[in-house]
Parts: sequence; structure tokens; C-alpha cells
Amino acid sequence: MYIERVKSRQGGKVYTQILLRESYRERGENGSKVKKRTLLNLTKYPEAVIQAIVLALKHKDNPQELEHLLGSSVKQKQGRSVGAVWVLLHLCRKLGLDAIVGTSRNGLLCLWMIMARLIEQGSRLSAVRLAEEHAVGELLGVDSFTEDDLYQALDWLCEQQDAMEQKLFRHTFGDHAPTLFLYDVTSSYLEGDHNELGDWGYNRDKKRGKKQIVIGLLCSDDGTPVSVRVFQGNTTGLKTFGAQIETTARHFGCQRVTMVGDRGMIKSAQVEELQSAGFHYITAITKPQIRAMLNSGVLQLGLFDRDLCEIEQHGVRYILRRNPIRAAELAASREQRIRAVQVLAREQNRYLAEHPRADEAIAIRKVWEKEARLGVDECIKATCTNRTITVQVNEAYLAEVEELDGCYAIKTDLPAEAASMKTVHDRYKDLIQVEQAFRTCKTGHLEVRPIYVRKESRTRGHVFVVMLAYLVRQKLAAAWRDLDLTVEEGLKKLTSLCAMEQEIDGQQTGGVLSVPKPRPSLAALFSALAITPPSALPRSHGHVASRKKLPTRRKEK
Repeated sequence: MYIERVKSRQGGKVYTQILLRESYRERGENGSKVKKRTLLNLTKYPEAVIQAIVLALKHKDNPQELEHLLGSSVKQKQGRSVGAVWVLLHLCRKLGLDAIVGTSRNGLLCLWMIMARLIEQGSRLSAVRLAEEHAVGELLGVDSFTEDDLYQALDWLCEQQDAMEQKLFRHTFGDHAPTLFLYDVTSSYLEGDHNELGDWGYNRDKKRGKKQIVIGLLCSDDGTPVSVRVFQGNTTGLKTFGAQIETTARHFGCQRVTMVGDRGMIKSAQVEELQSAGFHYITAITKPQIRAMLNSGVLQLGLFDRDLCEIEQHGVRYILRRNPIRAAELAASREQRIRAVQVLAREQNRYLAEHPRADEAIAIRKVWEKEARLGVDECIKATCTNRTITVQVNEAYLAEVEELDGCYAIKTDLPAEAASMKTVHDRYKDLIQVEQAFRTCKTGHLEVRPIYVRKESRTRGHVFVVMLAYLVRQKLAAAWRDLDLTVEEGLKKLTSLCAMEQEIDGQQTGGVLSVPKPRPSLAALFSALAITPPSALPRSHGHVASRKKLPTRRKEK
């Protein structure tokens, strides 16, 4: 028996058949003649199987030699990592992201950027290099790409963002669209001066001398992101609000909507916008507004000491509460800051006493600067007389401030029959979910910054990628909550599961890559997600990422 490869030409194309054959001798009147017959057509069998048959036939008469050869000529080597990409691809399918981005080249590259953001954060170049270590070609079916291809994919993603958000909204909620949305704004500083959306503005990162962009995130009532928008760095949070009203009304087709935003997000102008759109709101009022209502007699201080209390004025409901834990924290913090100023004053007095030529104006200025920096300049007053600094606490003002420690008042125009005061209170507290999303996306796992792009479209595309990655991360966090590990740790473990490549006599056995059975700790990660680990993968023909020498990040074209 032997393997024969038979080529034939049909319609200008060459076809190859792989046949298992045997020779035999046929005797006739004119003597014997050697003929051959086909035992099995192996054309559709994996190349690894065919190579194994070739080797077995070659040594069929000497099983001991075959056993020895199998130990010496058949080698295995570690292939690309498959565990993390396999899991993330299945989650993207469950969320409908693969259908939403589509199967075009740009869509597949965007899908890879979402996965790369979860596996290892970085620039587009780092995503290219990361693809060389993971089975991107085998699982996504995307051919070679470079950093420039990923930039172009971001341009494409920005153009498709509105349509994709609408598809994602319909896939997530179907006919049960939420009627309540959470909205908040943050900023992200830039390292360079060339980002088209970068500008000077109120920097929430407290980074002096840095331009920034402004990001608005809209979530459903359970904290699921549904839309993200990027604004010029000098845009105030209040000015971003109208864009999100338009998103919920026009893009998502929601008619009965309640927007939840903090006290700095929904003010009188925003209330008017919401009312003109037929929407309701839940927000909070500031401490000066609470004080004004106390002075006018609309509120009484004792109402805050109840578990929850509600009053109504001119069709607007106010839900009142004092958080005793927060009140204690504020009082302790204020006391520590006052004490820090008093300690500095004593140190300066000691210095002035020990150094007769020291300037008392400089000493008192240091105390004043610390007062302002710690935010207690209205609670205390520092003076210097005869080279002695005295710090006096304004007890009356301090008592007035302490009255409202831990107090807050939530404001809404929702009627009582639509939402109880506990429901309104709980929905306002749900804003912490948006804050958690911002922490994860900005400085936590997904790290939207530093931003390595300059163009407006690519900045928007990059932020949208981070939002989609956060959706996947939410699923991972929920599934792995009981496994006593973080999402980052779980993905790092999954990257250790790699495909195996077989070689016979130094030649790759193309066709299929085997994947070893995961160890118990990895199997638990798959099991928690209800995902079956891979056992084999089709081999990708050619590499999937650029092999150019790119020692440093190139400038964006």
C-alpha cells in the first residue's frame, strides 16, 4: 500500500486527489501484469492524518522501528495562545457584537481591537504585535494587517457608531426597552497637543497643563452602557446633555424616559430640555439650595433624620435623607484638616522664635496657603501678631456646616404613582454604576488613556472600542465573581492555553492544530462561562500581523 497524489486539469484549474492505493499482479493469457487499485480517497482528510499514514506504511514491516521513529521524528511545539481569544469570541457572539460589527475586514479588525483592549491595553501597534502571539487568524479568519489598517478600521467604526449602537440596543433589550437611563460625564487628559478634539477645560483628573477630551456615557438602569459620546475638551458637562436626550429619543426610539444625573449635570436648562422632549428627570440639589429651602421654611432640618422623607412643592418631589456614616466621615476629615493647619502654625511659630531674622510674612503666607489648599479657610482664621501665628476656629460657621453633613435631597418630577420615594432614591444611587464604568474604562483595566490617536474620528472610534470592551468585561466579572479572581487575572490565565503544532521529520503537518486539555484552574474559567474549551483549530495560512520592524510607535498618518 502507498499514498499517491493524482493531479487533473478541469476547466483551466488543477485539482489534486490524495489516494490510498495498493499494487497487485493480474495473470492472463499473455502473462502477468502489475495493476493498482484505490482503497480509500484521502483528499478530505487532514494533512496530519495523511502524514501519519505515510509514516506508518513506510515502516509497516518493522513496528519496533516505527515506535522508535515516532518518538524521534514526530515533534510538538507550542503554537499561538488560544484560550483568551476563544473565550472573548464566544462572549462577543453572545452579546451579538460579532453580528453588529459584521464580517467585513474592518469589522473583524474592530472585533480584534475589542479583544486586545481586554487582553493587553495599549496602542494600535501593540494590538498588531499582540496578534502575533494569539490565534487571531485561526479564530477570526482575518489576514495580515498593520497599524495603519487598525487606524482605518477606527475611521470606519466612527462612521458606523450610531447604527451599531441602535443594533446593540435592540439586541440587548428587544421589545423591553428601559424607561430609565443613567448619564454622567468625565474627562480624559492628553499627552500631546495634536488631538483634534483636545482642548483646555475643567480637568477632572486634576492634571495641570494637559489638554483633554470630554466623554459622556449613557447607561440603562442596570448599568449596561448603551451609548458613548466624545466632545471637545472645553465642553462643559451641561452642554453634553442635549446630545444624549437626542440619542434616547431619536436613535433608540424611547418615548417614556427618565434621565438620572448628578446635581452638576441636570440643572434648570437641562430640565427644560427634558420636559420639552416629554422626559422626566431624577437629580439632586446642592447644599446652598438646601440651605435656601431651610431658610425659606420649605424644609425643616429634622426631616433629614428620618430614614427617608418626602415633600412636594410646585409639582416637584424632594426625597430627603441623612447618611450618618458619611456625616461622621466628613466631620473627621474636617477635624484632621483643621488640625493639620494648627500643626503647621506651631511649626512656623517655633521657626520664627529660633530664627530672629526670619520673615513673619512668609510664615503666615504658608499657613494661609495650606488653609486654602485643604479647603478650611472659611472654618478658621489665621493671624500673625508680634511674630506669633494664632489660628482661631469659627465655631458658629463650623456648627452651621456640620448641620448638613451627610444630608442630601433628591429632586424629581416623576409622579408618585410612577415611582415611590424609595425607587427614586435607589435609582439616583445607581449612578455609582456609571462612575464604576468610568473608573474601569479610564484608569482601571481598560485604560482609555493614554490616547495614541490624533484625528477626531479615530478618537471617537477608540472610545467606542473601550465601551464595547467594557460590555464584555461585565459578562466576565459576573461569571467569575465566585472564583476569587479578577477579570484581569482570569484573562492572563487563559492566555497560557496554547495550540500545539506537530512536525514529522521537521515538516509541519498542516490542516489542524491540536489544543491540550485545560488544567483544572483553566477548566473552571470555561465552566463558569458555560463555554466548551477548544480541542482543535484549523491552521491559518500565513501570519496575521505585520512582520515589519517597528521598534517604536510610528506617527499616525
